[in-house]
Amino acid sequence: MTVEVALAMLQQKGRWLMQLRDEIPGIVAPGCWGLFGGHLDPGETPEQAMRRELLEEISWQPQVLDYAMEHRIQRRTAHVFLAQLSVPLQQLHLLEGQDMALVTAEELLSGSIWSARLGSPRPLADGLLEVMQQLLGATPPPQAL
Repeated sequence: MTVEVALAMLQQKGRWLMQLRDEIPGIVAPGCWGLFGGHLDPGETPEQAMRRELLEEISWQPQVLDYAMEHRIQRRTAHVFLAQLSVPLQQLHLLEGQDMALVTAEELLSGSIWSARLGSPRPLADGLLEVMQQLLGATPPPQAL
């Protein structure tokens, strides 16, 4: 059975908002960096799910969400949306996850992002590097392959 999720690529001044997922056993990609978002509830469209998830996770949502792509990995279909983050990072309320950060495309494509809150680098969630490569039109540096 394939799970459907909606994910947000929120950009601000050339940087992308990322969420460091909680260390909860049984969740998808515990302790890894990912995009804000989550599962579609029954009867929800991907955009409805995206807006609900952003409110639940950071108490904010953009006025405009642009559908960017569909990405599939084993047992997961992601509907990826692009939007501008129109408020300062400090105005967001992290309600899910253990850290968030605005990172450059180069940091994303390296496959690991530094967590200021934890004081250590953490890997990207499975499939995220491929999504970023497709949307940013870039290839990873050799060490990330």
